[in-house]
Amino acid sequence: MEIRRNIYLYHKRDADMLLKMAPLFEIADRYGFTIVKDYRDANIIASVGDDGTFLQAVRKTGFRDDCLYMGISTMDTLSMYCDFRINDTSKMIDAIITNENLKVRRYPLIDVSVDGQGTFTCLNEFSIRSAIIKTLVVDVFINQLHLETFRGDGLIVATPTGSTAYNKSVKGSIVDPLLPCMQVSEVASVNTNRYRTLGSSFIVGSDRTLTLKVISEGNDHPTMGMDNEALSIRHVETISIKISDKKLKTLKLKDNSFWEKVKRTFL
Repeated sequence: MEIRRNIYLYHKRDADMLLKMAPLFEIADRYGFTIVKDYRDANIIASVGDDGTFLQAVRKTGFRDDCLYMGISTMDTLSMYCDFRINDTSKMIDAIITNENLKVRRYPLIDVSVDGQGTFTCLNEFSIRSAIIKTLVVDVFINQLHLETFRGDGLIVATPTGSTAYNKSVKGSIVDPLLPCMQVSEVASVNTNRYRTLGSSFIVGSDRTLTLKVISEGNDHPTMGMDNEALSIRHVETISIKISDKKLKTLKLKDNSFWEKVKRTFL
C-alpha cells in the first residue's frame, strides 16, 4: 500500500513528551513526511501515548473517515490501539520503506443521539450510570420492540473493539471487529418479580436501532460516558444508538491482529 505523507501528531505537550518525540521528528524528516499543525490538513493522524491518548486523538480530530489513524505507544508494551512502540523506530522505518507489513484495519463506530440534542460518535463504548446512590431505571427497545425494563447501576453499549474495555470488566463478551455490531451489558442489575432483564450481555446487529428511555424516579440526571469522556447533558429522557455509517481506518502491522492483541493482553 502507498503511504500518504502529511502527518499530524497528537500527544501531550510537556517537556518529557517532547523529548520522547524527537526520534519521530527525525524519521519524518528523513523519509519525506510533512508534519502539519492542523489535523484537517493531515492524511495520517498519529497518536503518541496509550490507548486513552488514541481515543482522545480520534475524538478531538472528529472521527475522520478520509484519513488513516495510527497508535504509537510510549510504553514498553503494545496495547489494543497502539501497533508501534516509540522506542522501536526500526520497525516503523521498515514498515514505511517496504509497506509489506502494513495493513488498513476498519473499526466499527456507534452514533449516539440524546434527546435530539446532536449525534455523538464513540469508538469504544457509550455508558449510562446512576449519578446518585440510587438505581437507574431504563426501558430498553430494539427498533420498536420493548425488550426489557432495566433496573441497576447502569448500562454499557460497546463496539467490538470496546468489548475488551469496560464491557469486559462486567463480564461482557469479546467480539471480533469484523462484525459490525454493538453489545449491551448490564452493570449490577436488579432482578425481581417486578424488574426482569436477560442478566447477560446481548449483541445487536448493524441494521437495528437501540433505544434507551430513562424512567424518571428522581434519577433523571445520569452520568453518561463516551469512550473516556463524560457527556455534559444533564436531564435525559431518550437515547438512540446505532452503528455509524462511518468506520475508523487505522494502520496496523500484519502480524498484530485483533486476536493476537487479545491473547497478548489477557492470556
